[in-house]
Amino acid sequence: MPAVSPPPCAPHGYAYAEMGPASRLAETRLAEECALAIDYNGLNHAVMMVSPTDLEDFILGFSLSNGLVESIEEIYDIALDGAGDARRAEVQVSARAFWTLKRQRRQLAGTSGCGLCGVEALEQALPGLAPLPTRALPPAAHLDDLRARIAEAQQRARGTGALHAALFVDERGELRLCREDIGRHNALDKLIGALAAERLLAHAGFAVVTSRCSLELLHKAVRAGFATLVSLSAPTALTVDWARRHRLNLIHLPHHSAPRVYSPAPSLEEHRP
Repeated sequence: MPAVSPPPCAPHGYAYAEMGPASRLAETRLAEECALAIDYNGLNHAVMMVSPTDLEDFILGFSLSNGLVESIEEIYDIALDGAGDARRAEVQVSARAFWTLKRQRRQLAGTSGCGLCGVEALEQALPGLAPLPTRALPPAAHLDDLRARIAEAQQRARGTGALHAALFVDERGELRLCREDIGRHNALDKLIGALAAERLLAHAGFAVVTSRCSLELLHKAVRAGFATLVSLSAPTALTVDWARRHRLNLIHLPHHSAPRVYSPAPSLEEHRP
């Protein structure tokens, strides 16, 4: 029997024309996204633009990383509905978690153009977080060839080139989990949710983000209890300050040089020749 040729274009392919003298026509896959409305105990809380994969992981991680629940035991049920570009998640949570959610909604109520105003909005942007226990940096060997391993794990990004990833490397240095999304915050939320669902300890390994390492990602990492956050892009100055203050190990993995440890702050005395 002759070999079956693959179809000329993968599902969801989009045609495009290259600008230039050749004016070549081709097709490619594009990243999918949808609007996901999240309701807690019947009360609408947020509408997020997300990649329509691993949505239960996202809802678990979103609830944990935003401080809406203290553990997944407070999430009693998740019901997903809808298809295509519009989805809805009905989440049943404990009475304590629902009271916390309603208090946050009252704090964020405002009429400014950005939707956030007053002291409460600043408290949301710069929350008070408990410092983490001091933990050792991961072995340097666990960072060897990490970029190549991440590229191999990002299966969806290879087809579209438009997805961020958040990954978990366990205590043996093995790349255990990978979650992808159009949103960098969403990708980390999906990873946090997957860790909670699989009952894996966040501090037993380290998290990796392929996107810019911003303060919001640091907030999520601290709340999730990661000991170390590794970023493929350089962190902002504020992120480094907060990482040192909250005892989160922060490592930048550049393309062509050795990993750079920003937190804990290095001792210049120890590194002087």
